[in-house]
Amino acid sequence: MGSGAPGRSPSQINIVITGVGGQGNVTAGIVMGEAARLAGLNVVMSEIHGLAQRGGVVSVDLRIGDVHGPIIPRGHVDLVLGFEALESLRALDRAGPGATVIMSTERIMPLSVNVGEARYPDIEALKSRAASQGVRIYEIDAPAIALAAGSRLSSNMVMVGAAHGAGFLPVRMEHIVEALKLHFRGSLLEINARAVEMGSEEMRRRVGGPRGRP
Repeated sequence: MGSGAPGRSPSQINIVITGVGGQGNVTAGIVMGEAARLAGLNVVMSEIHGLAQRGGVVSVDLRIGDVHGPIIPRGHVDLVLGFEALESLRALDRAGPGATVIMSTERIMPLSVNVGEARYPDIEALKSRAASQGVRIYEIDAPAIALAAGSRLSSNMVMVGAAHGAGFLPVRMEHIVEALKLHFRGSLLEINARAVEMGSEEMRRRVGGPRGRP
């Protein structure tokens, strides 16, 4: 469970899962946490920060390994799993050098944009800012992969798979499937399991094949 980032503990993984209400990022965090527990790992998950209703900002801290408090200290985020571009940009403020951003290409105008409190970000500017901070950023077309898996609604499980494929969810695929069984049955279980597998495969391809954490 080692981290190559200087100053980071090799015995923990700190993940911020961020997006907009209705995208399923809370469910994604729960499934990831349950999969880690099934693998025998210590997991601490924060309460939801923000508004969980559709259109509101939702952010969850998920900590795996030698961790205790539920909130990730500023500068210690290893992975930003971003379901929405603007919230991925905001979460960069919590990431330190060597962190990774995996961001869905899905674009949903957050409530903050709709009410004029923020402007939607330029994606290239987001990439440039990430690079200047030593952060790696990957975009993944989660909705398209989810549709290929059987339902666009499984985009959140594509993102779970992406975290797994990049090495930030150090469990076997069987652990994730067992976690999914706690929430889904029948065809929904099959679709979501397939979405996780396809997301993991896509991310492994993007980072250059099977590997541990970048």
